Formats: sequence, C-alpha cells, structure tokens
Amino acid sequence: MASLLQGSCSSTRPAIHSLGVSSDGDTSRSISFSSQLNNLSFKSLEKRFHVQRLRMGTLVRAESISKQVEVDISLSPRVNSVKPSKTIAMTDLATALVQAGVPVIRLAAGEPDFDTPTVVAEAGINAIREGYTRYTPNAGTLELRTAICHKLKEENGLTYTPDQILVSNGAKQSALQAVLAVCSPGDEVIIPAPFYVSYPEMARLADATPVILPTLISNNFLLDPEALKSTISEKSRVLILCSPSNPTGSVYPKKLLEEIADIVAKHPRLLVICDEIYEHIIYSPAIHTSFASLPGMWERTFTVNGFSKAFAMTGWRLGYLAGPKHFVAACGKIQSQVIIISTY
Repeated sequence: MASLLQGSCSSTRPAIHSLGVSSDGDTSRSISFSSQLNNLSFKSLEKRFHVQRLRMGTLVRAESISKQVEVDISLSPRVNSVKPSKTIAMTDLATALVQAGVPVIRLAAGEPDFDTPTVVAEAGINAIREGYTRYTPNAGTLELRTAICHKLKEENGLTYTPDQILVSNGAKQSALQAVLAVCSPGDEVIIPAPFYVSYPEMARLADATPVILPTLISNNFLLDPEALKSTISEKSRVLILCSPSNPTGSVYPKKLLEEIADIVAKHPRLLVICDEIYEHIIYSPAIHTSFASLPGMWERTFTVNGFSKAFAMTGWRLGYLAGPKHFVAACGKIQSQVIIISTY
C-alpha cells in the first residue's frame, strides 16, 4: 500500500509533519518533523525507539496529523527478485548463539580455523604505520597486481599482465562484477548444484536467469559433461565453476575439466567464471587445475581468487579477478562506481 505523509503547519509554532507507513505484514509507523534542534524518535505499534541526534533545525517526533500525501514505497523488480544471503543469516545466528553462551559448531561462512600468518599481519601493521592509508588505484596497486601475476604464473600456469588483474573487496565482489559485465536481460547463467548460495542471486542482479544443473553424490558432486551439453542453450552466457567446490569440497580432475572445456569451446557465446578461492584447502591426492590454463579457455575465462581462505584473511576483504583485458576493464568500470577504489 502507498505510504501516507500527513502534516500541518502554523506561522506561530514549528511546523510538524507525520509520515505513516503501512503495507501487508508491516508495522504501521508515524514520524513527525519540527523545525527545531532537538531529538529524533520513531513510534510504532509494537516498539518505541528514541535516537538522540542534532540535525539542522529538525526535530522528528511521533505525532498524528491531518493532511495526506501518497508516497510510493515500492522496490525495484531486481531487488525483489534477490534473496538475502543465507550465509550471512546463518553466520549472524551462530554468532548470537555463541554470545549467549551456547556451544556452536559453525558450518556457515567459510572461516579458516587458523590465524593470518604473522608475517602478513606485521606487514599490514607496518604499512599503516608508514602511512599507506590513502586512496589506491581503482584496480589495486601496481605492486599487488604484479605479485598476483607472478603467483598465477608460478602456481597456476597462467600468464597475465597487471592490466589484466582487478583487485576487489573479496572474491565475491569479483564474481558479481564479472556477471554484471557480460550478462544481459534474458541471458542464462549455468550453476552446478550444490553451489555457493550467492551465485543465483548474482545472476538475478544482472537480470539474468540462473539455471541450476544438479550433480550426484555418486559422482562426487562433479558436473556431468553430458548433462552440461543438454543444458546449454542459445541463451547460455556464463557457466560458473567452483573448484575446489564450495560447499562440497570436491576438486575437478584435469581430465574432467578438459571434457568440459571441449563442450564450452563449441559455444562461442559461453563464458566461464571459475571460482578458485579454495585452491589451497584440499585433501591429498587431489590436485587443483585452473580452468583458464586449458587450451582455448584463457580467452573466455574469468579466474576469481583471493587471500581469504589460504591465508585466513577473511576480514581483510582482498580478492581479485584475472582475465582478458577488455573483460577486466569492464569489471573495473563497474567497480569504479561501486567502491571508488580497491582497498589494496
């Protein structure tokens, strides 16, 4: 239902205005405004909140008035299509239980059970002391992007230049920006299940359609190439691979990745986002292979990675995207309008 803005004013006393908001399942609220410096309070049918705040000649207090003005409080279809993060909801719930003294086994957010290496922590402290606290380039510092290029070459067999690297506030942001950069309304994003809970919502934020491709426990929750063949359509734009997998831990063998690459190569419009954030958290004898290292896949693959899992730096918010320059530049354009700069 539309919100109602009610108000009256007099030349002999401060103007008072009241905002009453109601919708199905929501609590009705009234808010009033006065041209005085005082306090701010909200009054609802269920709860009463008092917030003290100095404002430029404004007093807000609960009061009912007469005049009515319609206000549209509807949200965009894009926002209405997106669900809140289940990972964050479960993490918040677990934290509340712990604070209440309840023993909890946390199976929500992927939080390593070891500390950030001392050498990394000390480097961060020294950087702050030495004044490295100001704006950085949007894509991240040249030193960091150069180091990432070296890491990808030595550990993953991938060759990139610094202008093909975009540092973001976590691998999640990197993946989202990749989806936003290449998907159009009506495009399909293929997501093998089980999956990281945010992947479908990333597709929806891009006005694309998530297409869930089930996997079997008997196949170690790995993507079946034949199932992929039957799922790809002319609307398919992105395939999201996560290896090692979140949440199953399964690692895609190189041979299976090669089969998937052969299928992808037959569809010029199909791109791949490969989330490799868990590459160092695997069980022997599994070996991690970067999808972009396979023949013909570098040109169509966004490699997403970061430092949160391997170095227990989840709170540092430090991830990155590697890929062809024109794709990375497009992601950088989005990032420049979201966070201004990378943190590092």
